[in-house]
Amino acid sequence: MRKPAVIEAPSVLGLRPSGVQDLPAALLGAGLAERLGAVRAGRVEAAAYDARRDERTGILNPLGIARHAVALADAVAGVVDGGFFPVVLGGDCSILLGNLLCLRRRGRYGLLFLDGHTDFYQPAAEPTGEAASMELALATGRGPGLLADLEGRGPLVRDEDVVAFGFRDALESAGAGMQPLPPGLHRVDLEGVRAVGAAAAARWALGRLGEGGSAGFWVHLDVDVLDDELMPAVDYRIPGGLTWAELESVLRIALADERAVGLDVTIFNPRLDPGGTLAARLCECLGRGMSARGGHGS
Repeated sequence: MRKPAVIEAPSVLGLRPSGVQDLPAALLGAGLAERLGAVRAGRVEAAAYDARRDERTGILNPLGIARHAVALADAVAGVVDGGFFPVVLGGDCSILLGNLLCLRRRGRYGLLFLDGHTDFYQPAAEPTGEAASMELALATGRGPGLLADLEGRGPLVRDEDVVAFGFRDALESAGAGMQPLPPGLHRVDLEGVRAVGAAAAARWALGRLGEGGSAGFWVHLDVDVLDDELMPAVDYRIPGGLTWAELESVLRIALADERAVGLDVTIFNPRLDPGGTLAARLCECLGRGMSARGGHGS
């Protein structure tokens, strides 16, 4: 299988400069590239952060996010064209748009969305206008055209080509007025994962991703899909979540599939991990999850 190539994408335009921008440095400093047997494929910087909510779109930094998405899509394309497997280190969840834009330029692709939240807010319901709470909605073509119709290619992914996996925010998001997930978008929440087991749920998800005729799928990993007690170094905490072993199992199954075309990692905040123990454990998890692709995986 293709050798991993790490792209740093430390944008926090969809969140705030809370420390998430240090994710790439923390994981690479903890030995992620060596653990994956990966090459380094550059860094895509974002524009300066603006804390003012855009009046027209209701979103923070929409133009900066759009421009970063295009630049990141170009960088991911270079990695894919070079025969490598892109591993994109965020940053906040808005970096997903650039990864999917790269794939959308090439045709029809799916998305395995591993996240403790469904991130399907519309701007009117998102309290501060953070695109990191909206990226799945934007990727499926819902929201202001500046972000929901990047390069005139929206939606970047079809509802039926998405599986939202492991989320546990249904009560919270409904109470905040988030728009519901559309009926055609596949989902298995944390309770559903636990009902059948992580491995069986992952195989079910891959089955759904193979139904619509897409050419492959991207894997999005927001580390808050992990149990809050195991991964407290995130900005929006919510009780519960996957164990390390469950996440490793899901990643191994998903990334062993020849249709997997890339992975991103988002939301880990090193400033909430002063001793670096969580960064090291996350690198171990990613290494084990990637092991089926021929990386070191140790």
